Amino acid sequence: MEPLKLPGPKAQAIIDRDRKYISPSYPRGYPFVMDHGAGTEVWDVDGNRFLDFAAGIAVVATGHSHPQVVQAIQKQAEQFIHISSDFYHESWVRLGEKLDEIAPFEGPACSFMTNSGTESVESAIKLARYHTRRSQFIGFLGAFHGRTIGSVSFTASKAHYKGGFFPLMGGVVHVPFPDPYRPVLVQRKGEGYGEAVVRYIDEEILSRILPPDEVAAFLIEPIQGEGGYIVPPPDFFPALRELCDKYGILLIADEVQSGMGRTGKWWAIENFGVEPDIITSAKGIASGVPLGAMIAKKEIMDWPKGSHGNTYGGNPLACAASLATIDLIEKQYLKNAKEVGDYTLDALAELMVRHPSIGDVRGIGLMIGVEFVLDRVSKEPADQLRDDIVNYAFERGLLTLGCGQSVIRLAPPLSVTRSEADDALAIFEEAITLAEQKHGLSK
Repeated sequence: MEPLKLPGPKAQAIIDRDRKYISPSYPRGYPFVMDHGAGTEVWDVDGNRFLDFAAGIAVVATGHSHPQVVQAIQKQAEQFIHISSDFYHESWVRLGEKLDEIAPFEGPACSFMTNSGTESVESAIKLARYHTRRSQFIGFLGAFHGRTIGSVSFTASKAHYKGGFFPLMGGVVHVPFPDPYRPVLVQRKGEGYGEAVVRYIDEEILSRILPPDEVAAFLIEPIQGEGGYIVPPPDFFPALRELCDKYGILLIADEVQSGMGRTGKWWAIENFGVEPDIITSAKGIASGVPLGAMIAKKEIMDWPKGSHGNTYGGNPLACAASLATIDLIEKQYLKNAKEVGDYTLDALAELMVRHPSIGDVRGIGLMIGVEFVLDRVSKEPADQLRDDIVNYAFERGLLTLGCGQSVIRLAPPLSVTRSEADDALAIFEEAITLAEQKHGLSK
């Protein structure tokens, strides 16, 4: 496949203007300047077509500009665009009712609406402290929870996210996330790796560093996102839930990237058979309209009037978009995420046989990570090769994003078809082949 000439002249002109007026802090990748999109397809301002397997970092759950979502936004915009959280509107309540229905708790759920994932995390931190009257937290190495001061205090995927911003929020201790591909702890006889991590937390952290009756909550991604799309072993969450119950510690599941149907279930933690106490959501919740939610068991959300709030949370346009998004996911895309996700994982397993640079393929549903290594025995990360694959794919019409040290995440809209997956995988394999040839890793 011949590469596209990128960036085109229109894209380059916009990028040049961006450099003058937009903050340099944004982590831009390759020079894609979007013009419009439909479903899994997007076009840049020069008319080049791409398959979008990044979906705005797993945001565009129903595909770009789904007609049902667009219609819901237009209808709401004609009625009113904003009413502050000092007052009420019905779609806000309807969304709360729907989140109660799909929340991964047996009992009733209560929601606090936000504008983003990091705000949802901040809300969860505050609620956990208020409800438990405890001040300390445990987070996990490799985690990404956002960039605001509280959230970034838990983030531990890249040191530069914190550079220049110390001191951060106190009271956060990090422990290893159970990565089956790169284990760091020794297991005892008959012990699963997830159980080994929980035992380490109990014996080393809660016995030596943090008194358990001072710990408000664990904050954890059920599947790590920015850290490398890492799926923990099945024994981990049951053991962690048992530890939380033992000491009265809350379990906060950060489902900002992994939730809203991405794994073929509403919430990724449902794949592990445990109930959290609080979940955080955003990204795929409203098909790209800024919205987040912190959803807690009703008995936990006991903070009083005025203790937390915001101006735009529960925005009418966002609630309308979210209700349409949830309806589409429920009726069509939960099943599709599971089926096309399984199909894609099987196809990637076949690619792994043909390409020595692929060290690991992992994921659930349409949250898929492919880890690249220089050698499968040493598992030495191949970060430059990974970056070359991302760029070669872009030049041939496929949008992907890296994560972890040498992982590419595949997170297309939940509406993606098998045919689109086939086309994307063909480009992906060509990009891998070119990168392997460049780095001398071809078979």
